[in-house]
Amino acid sequence: MRLRSTRLFTALLLACCATLAQADDLVVVVSARSQIESLRPEQVAAIFLGQTARFPNGAVATALDQPIGSEVRDQFYTRVTGKTPALLKAHWSKMVFTGRGQPPRELAGSAAVRKAVADDPNLIGYIGREALDPTVRPVLLVH
Repeated sequence: MRLRSTRLFTALLLACCATLAQADDLVVVVSARSQIESLRPEQVAAIFLGQTARFPNGAVATALDQPIGSEVRDQFYTRVTGKTPALLKAHWSKMVFTGRGQPPRELAGSAAVRKAVADDPNLIGYIGREALDPTVRPVLLVH
């Protein structure tokens, strides 16, 4: 009886950990109408850091951001670009000062980013995995 209880407890603990890990996953998305099927992390980083304004197929790529200070934004930039919020601020200060670019437009959260991306095949954004729906296509899973 005790062995069965221990196994059940272990199984429940593992299931909870797996659910928490998935909740932390972020997804880079494009419109379901976009021709882009997948992107590599370095391609996504280049778009979001203003180093390119095009998808690999040559189509225009316009990045959308989550709000400054949001956990989703901080996780995205740390995991995809390796930049902390302070480094990201310094990056964009330099880009703006030298006239080489403007930071992505910010939207209110995952639902707003998903809706905007769904409506325009030239947009790219990142959302929490739980916010996915058929109107957008995941092109990169960010762990």
